[in-house]
Amino acid sequence: MSASFFALFDDIAVLAKAAAASLDDVAVGAAKASAKAAGVVIDDAAVSPQYVQGLNPKRELPVVWKITRGSLINKAFIVAGIMLLSTWAPWVFPWLLLVGGTYLAYEGAEKLWHSIGKRHSDNHSVAEVLERTETSEKQIVSSAVRTDLVLSIEIMLISLANIETDSWGIRLAILIVVAIMMTVAVYGTVALLVKMDDVGFWLRRKPPRFLKIVGTWLVKAMPWVFKALSLVGMVAMLWVGGHILLANLAEVGVPAPYGVLSSITHAIPGTGIVVWLLDSGLSAVFGLAWGAVLVAVLAVIARMRFKNSSAR
Repeated sequence: MSASFFALFDDIAVLAKAAAASLDDVAVGAAKASAKAAGVVIDDAAVSPQYVQGLNPKRELPVVWKITRGSLINKAFIVAGIMLLSTWAPWVFPWLLLVGGTYLAYEGAEKLWHSIGKRHSDNHSVAEVLERTETSEKQIVSSAVRTDLVLSIEIMLISLANIETDSWGIRLAILIVVAIMMTVAVYGTVALLVKMDDVGFWLRRKPPRFLKIVGTWLVKAMPWVFKALSLVGMVAMLWVGGHILLANLAEVGVPAPYGVLSSITHAIPGTGIVVWLLDSGLSAVFGLAWGAVLVAVLAVIARMRFKNSSAR
């Protein structure tokens, strides 16, 4: 009896050690995968704040939470989908990424076109902010979640490609950890940014003069921060979209564009940062060209439909 009892404890100890080793593998794998996908995460964080500009301050955090919830739902479906596809149809990944890259390139080119063509002000009047309806909030959340879907697919596929284990369970656990970490990092940062002006107003009411100065600086700086983030977000869409397109066109049998990019970056002597900037710039140019063609084609289609409806 006692021998069996101690044997049971020995088995429990072995299982505990195995579980601890698995958890360690998950933690290390998640850290490596997150590092590889960090560039796309930065782009996601730059793109997201623009969706809550012009909202009533009381609605900013609820809208950010709705987008966060949508992002978590996106990632849940993505993780389930790519785990199944990685087993039965891994060949489909480049085609999915081409669709995602096309969407990002189109979004970036369209935003650039509107910013050049309309030259509208990004400042929203008090009346416009107060008149925001529940329907417009739903449209904002829907647009943000669609963009998040594309970026999340890229994040999770990059993460999957950098997981160094054959265990299906550990790969799944790593992807789940990465999904949660990335979502918290991106939308936690967004929530912090959109409330910084409120923090500034709060500091301005505090007695020490130093806090008043800091608060005033924050209030004055945040509009410029959001303008900079909108610009970074637009460029990020073109850069990430272009890079996705170039890399995955090569994967599906069209290597020429990526070959040209590689030959240019290898021909330019310089440090890693110089090569990275050149690669990113050329990817953004390619993304802009690809997206501009789509914008033009869709504009022609829309005009033809308008003429046909007018003729009737």
